[in-house]
This record gives sequence, C-alpha cells and structure tokens, in this order.
Amino acid sequence: MQSDLEELRQVMEDAALAAGRAIMTIRGSGADVHYKPDSSPVTEADEEAERLILAALRQHFPAIPVVAEEAVAAGLVPDISGGLFFLVDPLDGTKEFVAGRSEFTVNIALVENGAPIAGIVYAPALSNGFTAVDGRAERFTVDGGAIVERRPIGCRGRGGALTAVASRSHDTPETARFLDDHGIDACTAIGSSLKFCLVAEGLADVYPRFSRTMEWDTAAGDAVLRAAGGETRMLDGTPLTYGKRNQPHDADFANPNFIAARTGWSAGRGN
Repeated sequence: MQSDLEELRQVMEDAALAAGRAIMTIRGSGADVHYKPDSSPVTEADEEAERLILAALRQHFPAIPVVAEEAVAAGLVPDISGGLFFLVDPLDGTKEFVAGRSEFTVNIALVENGAPIAGIVYAPALSNGFTAVDGRAERFTVDGGAIVERRPIGCRGRGGALTAVASRSHDTPETARFLDDHGIDACTAIGSSLKFCLVAEGLADVYPRFSRTMEWDTAAGDAVLRAAGGETRMLDGTPLTYGKRNQPHDADFANPNFIAARTGWSAGRGN
C-alpha cells in the first residue's frame, strides 16, 4: 500500500511539473485566448497541460477514470460509478494567467467515494506547490524544474483575530456580508486554488465561496486542506462531495456555495 501511495505522489508531481513547464513556455511566447460556451476563457496552455497530465495518468493508472476540465467541455465524460476517479484542472486561474498575474495553478486530485483523498496544487510562476498524500499535507519548492524542498503544513489553531481569503475575480456581496457577520476585518484576495492552501498552511482561517465553482477547481486544494486538518462544508454544514452528476438545478460537477476552513474556526469571534 505504501508503495502505491509513493507511486501516486510521484506520478502526480511529475505530471504537474511537466504541465507547469508547458504553461510557462507558452506564457513566455504569448497565449491566444478563446472562450468556451459558458464564456470562460481557455488557452493553448490549458489544452497542452491537460494533454500531458492525461497521458501520465493513463500510463500509470489506466483503470482509474479521469474527469478533466477541457475534456468535459468537449463532451468527454468517463464512467465514474466505481467511486474512484481523478479530477484535473490543468490551469486553474486562467483569468490570472491571461492578466499576467502569477496565482494560477495546476490541480490534480484523486477522489474516492465522494471525498478528495490525495492531490497536488502547483503554482509554476511562484515555483512552489502543495501536496496531500496518505493524510499528510506538505508545501514544496521547485528549482531548476525539480522539487528541492518539502515541509509539512497544518492549519493553525485557535488564537487571535480571524482572517479570510477570498476570490480575486469573483467577489460577491454575500462574501462581504459573511465577513461582516463573523467579525473578520482581514481578508486577502487571491486567485485559483491557492486559497485552500493558504488556509491549509495556517496563513488564514477561512475561505468562504459564494459564487460558482466546478469540482476540478476545488478538489486538489480541498484535499490539501483536509490533510492539513481543515474541512470544506456546504452551507447546510455537510461536507462538500465530488462526483456530482444529474443535478436538478445545475450542471454535472458544479459545486454549491461552501466554506473552507480550519476545523472549528467558527467557535466564536477570534477563537
């Protein structure tokens, strides 16, 4: 079992690093932007990164289906009824990428029975990332195309004033109201799944999300957060689940609003 977990870690890391290299190469030469039917942007970097990740996952784990953002947009949805599948967002934060910011990430997650049990979030422009494997969350640094340093991370405990992270591109009145209702004055706006990772690293207490996300946007960061001692819950208090199909009021794999946080963050103002 341990050897299987190490293989999973290695394959996810190698695939994410390869995707990151491709993204940075395309970024350096300029990336043309076009738009999907839902008006979300997509670039050559998204497509090439997804191609590399899918090839790696299919080579090493051919029996595990892969749900990938651009493939789903093209109508290619695998059978995930077995309960074990990968979720891939090859370039999370395409708006950040197009705008020339550095907060975009490569996301790969493994889901089992609705829960993200392993994942990697890699920010190639920042030369760092986060992994969750076997219930352990780590932050890593990349230099010269290879991981050169790792350290364990965990959500911070109860202490001083609460801090939050929120979406840079999808701010909403509901978010402002949530922050006010919970007495949160400090809030950092940042793109992509790095919001989950800031909570997992103990740099923030909570990430409230009151605008639409898809499962591939959140699964890898959610895996890191859960391994770091946090949780992601829907507004009714139940855990966010993955593999949502045939939803009566939304598309396949669409998430409801959620709160991602260190466990117990809401026990009281500043607790």
